[in-house]
Amino acid sequence: MKYQIVALLVCSLLILQKAIAQELAPHERVLISNNAEATGISTNENGELVVNVNPEDMRTFMTQSFVRYSDLGAKGDGKTDDINAIAATHAVANQQGLQVRADEGHTYYISGKMRTAVIQTDTDFGTAEFIIDDTHVEDRTKHVFLVSSTLRPFDLQGVSSLKRNQDKIEAELPGPCLVTVTDANVRRYIRYGPNQNDGSPQTDIFIVDKDGNVDGDAPIIWDFEQITEITALPMDQEQLRISGGKFTTVANQDESRYTYYSRGIAIRRSNVLVDGLEHRVTGEGEQGAPYGGFLNFRDCAYVTVKNTVLAGHKTYRTIGSAGVPVSMGTYDISLSRSLNVSFEHCSQTNDINDRTYWGIMGSNFCKNLILDHCTFSRFDAHMGVANATVKNSTLGHMGINAIGTGTFLVENSTLNGRTLINLRSDYGSTWEGEFIIRDCIFIPAGGASTSASLIGGSNSGQHDFGYTTYMPERIVIENLHIKDSNHPEDYQGPAIFGNFNPKMTDDSYVEQYPHLRPEVVVLKNVTTESGRDLRLSDNPYPFRNVEIRKE
Repeated sequence: MKYQIVALLVCSLLILQKAIAQELAPHERVLISNNAEATGISTNENGELVVNVNPEDMRTFMTQSFVRYSDLGAKGDGKTDDINAIAATHAVANQQGLQVRADEGHTYYISGKMRTAVIQTDTDFGTAEFIIDDTHVEDRTKHVFLVSSTLRPFDLQGVSSLKRNQDKIEAELPGPCLVTVTDANVRRYIRYGPNQNDGSPQTDIFIVDKDGNVDGDAPIIWDFEQITEITALPMDQEQLRISGGKFTTVANQDESRYTYYSRGIAIRRSNVLVDGLEHRVTGEGEQGAPYGGFLNFRDCAYVTVKNTVLAGHKTYRTIGSAGVPVSMGTYDISLSRSLNVSFEHCSQTNDINDRTYWGIMGSNFCKNLILDHCTFSRFDAHMGVANATVKNSTLGHMGINAIGTGTFLVENSTLNGRTLINLRSDYGSTWEGEFIIRDCIFIPAGGASTSASLIGGSNSGQHDFGYTTYMPERIVIENLHIKDSNHPEDYQGPAIFGNFNPKMTDDSYVEQYPHLRPEVVVLKNVTTESGRDLRLSDNPYPFRNVEIRKE
């Protein structure tokens, strides 16, 4: 009787597995059978994995509540390509709701074969090592691991428009959902400079509960007079845990151009914890294509990464869209359409002030990003972040680069960038909201000789970015010490604002697209190592109406 129950369970789960497989790409699909033959894996003519699990082995897995990579044939000798066995192990675990455990002391070699292991259950990589060889990759856009949900997105019917800060949508939902909305008729983030482009369709992502109430901590930031696409993705309520693992990427040797590699761990599920992972990069040569994030986040919320060590990537140069040479952004952390993501007690393998390595992080369309007790080369938000926090952290040579809305809090941290906060000029140096900076140390340019300024950026007022550009309405700086002892001979002291528009020196200059300046800067206990006083700017005219309040 017990074996009949197990057989029925396996049959029903096989039906579920086949239904889910219909929505996966061939390199992610795994077809599982359960017959008396030995447990083993193969591939069919469509490139799908075919797995058989002997019933006795299945009973063992079910009894112990986990399955190891070696159970599905992984060698772990650092030479044999184990990606098929790894993918098969996760597929069996997903089907049965089992944990996955790597074999202690094993080293798994992962080739450039087009195969993705789908993670839907708790996974403990432990002390095992993983070598990801990117020297010969069949498809650079395919992730090695995909952390996904069994819940599926669906088109949201009946919502034809949205207003900024709208607190409720009229929709019937199965539970809390991530809602992504697009108006393809409106272009935002029309980039300026060497990597200029025509912008992106207006996009927003926010959280709603089952009654359609919008989470006020991640508000709708655009008006949508018309909606060309709107989807809802149900959010998992139980946390999925991924722990341990020592990963080494053998870097690609491709031509240095914008052909991004996505060969890491993609997180496409809400409520995930990544704890104790390590990633390193080896084999970087004279040329190489950039990376789009070993940890790649998209369409997710409430994700925490802690006690994790990541790697900066060597900076390569190419020709940008404007026809001039540019340094290519290349990342170990990449976030897009992600909400409430925090990094806690994380660091990187290389010197955070080594300029031969690009800043470790990039993000787009995100909300509520947090660095806490982290040592990274930079924090970055390209196409906007709504609310961000850097606290108890040290940032290196690329410092803080951001545009966005809401509140940016920098607290109890050491910053080594050229400016304390740089408002990205390629997106209009815009921040609609406020900056709060307190209990921090600023080391301009990491201690190199420079004329220090706190808030950097530039905007000529002649480019349409697809939105009105702002500087923070209110800037509060409290208990800041500026280590500016290494400075040029003509140094006049640190400036609050950089030279945002050198041509705007009087009222004869007309901004076609006005850049709105701050209303007030509040200063309390700002000290300098040079002994020189804080001043307004090298070009004070654009900031002539800003109230400077010293407390």
